[in-house]
Amino acid sequence: MKLLFIGDVVGSIGREMVEQYLPKLKNKYKPQLTILNGENSANGRGITEKNYKEFLQAGVDVVTMGNHTWDNQDIFEFIDDAKKLIRPANYPEDSTPGKGIVYVKINHLEIAVINLHGRTFTMDLDDPFRKADELIKQAQERTPIIFIDFHAETTSEKLAFGWYVDGRVSAVIGTHTHVQTNDARILPEGTAYLTDAGMTGFYDGIIGVKKEPVIYKFMTQMPVRFEVPDEGRKQINGCYIELDDKTGKAKSIETIRIDSDTPFFN
Repeated sequence: MKLLFIGDVVGSIGREMVEQYLPKLKNKYKPQLTILNGENSANGRGITEKNYKEFLQAGVDVVTMGNHTWDNQDIFEFIDDAKKLIRPANYPEDSTPGKGIVYVKINHLEIAVINLHGRTFTMDLDDPFRKADELIKQAQERTPIIFIDFHAETTSEKLAFGWYVDGRVSAVIGTHTHVQTNDARILPEGTAYLTDAGMTGFYDGIIGVKKEPVIYKFMTQMPVRFEVPDEGRKQINGCYIELDDKTGKAKSIETIRIDSDTPFFN
């Protein structure tokens, strides 16, 4: 099983990078499954139905979300009907629309894709570790191939989670902090791990937004409005993973970074 993951897509500039480079990445890696984090795709906050459908048309198989899931009110109109869109599974189950796990069939194989959210410095959600236990047990009844997008703020919580599920899932890829980390590896029991896949969007800013307001905020402690630009130099980040079809264990993981300083080579 060959799997391609695209890190947090931010605004129209990020969506343009997906449209431009996803065909090239697919041609290079020949993935059987493509997953993309789309929680920032609508001008940096949330997702619209149009964004979601455009990702599917571009060749994305599953769209994951995060802390900005509900920022665009449009999502309440379509999330329950969006079969390939998942939000963090550890939102309160009895009151939250949508789902946190999806199963995708690729020829004779079935892959479970799970979205979970960390709690450190973010939101007071249900325990992602215990929720993972529940969903992994459920998924293992159908398939050994299990992928988790763990959307969290701190490296320590992401690492703790990766070690906690090592050997029980195929891959844990971190999202949310928008800066790709240099720690892609296969953990001892066979789980591919990356603390953060990075982001897809504006290259000359700060985690996808214009840098000037962010610098001003740090210097003055005054509230500012973050702005996602519509033009400028762009980047796309993510990773490519190869898995054993029978065991679900990872065979390799490779980070993907494309920007003006790291051009794409096929």
